Amino acid sequence: MKQIIFATGNAGKMKEIREILGDLDYEILSMKEAGVDVDIVEDGTTFEENAEKKAVEIMKASGEAAIADDSGLEIDFLDKQPGIHSARFLGHDTPYSIKNAKILDMLKDVPEEKRTARFVCAVCLALPDGRIIRSKGTLEGRIGNKITGENGFGYDPIFFIPEKNCYSAELSTEEKNKISHRGKAMAEMREKILEIL
Repeated sequence: MKQIIFATGNAGKMKEIREILGDLDYEILSMKEAGVDVDIVEDGTTFEENAEKKAVEIMKASGEAAIADDSGLEIDFLDKQPGIHSARFLGHDTPYSIKNAKILDMLKDVPEEKRTARFVCAVCLALPDGRIIRSKGTLEGRIGNKITGENGFGYDPIFFIPEKNCYSAELSTEEKNKISHRGKAMAEMREKILEIL
């Protein structure tokens, strides 16, 4: 069976990816499972550039097809920050409880209609023959006024989704996968893979 290596060491993300791509005639492996150990500097200026850089470097290191994603939170009032720096905002090792509290503080007196935000996910597939396949997904919402919810991770506890009338961290994994930025981007990628492979 042919393989696709996914650029993550995150077990939760691998589970999500396998659920979405599970019916493809490919074995989906994490970098660790594939024995690929490359340190990739994410120095792109967009989510797309970072995803492509990761996918291409892993494909070159392994000789196998590789998929990578880059995602983050864009807050319109903060000029789309933290954006591509979402994971590194306030430092890589800073807990998200502190990051979320800081964002709420930065938006303290900002009215609801100006708190618009979105989660963005860019996905890239790099094939050994040089082809590059891209997809992208977004989830629109706004930054709420509190930290709430037990599910999800990262900025989910401050991200309010008007169409669901709840915070992202209040959705079940199954509900979230249907509407999330990563879910949309991976579903689009799955369709593209089915067309070309």
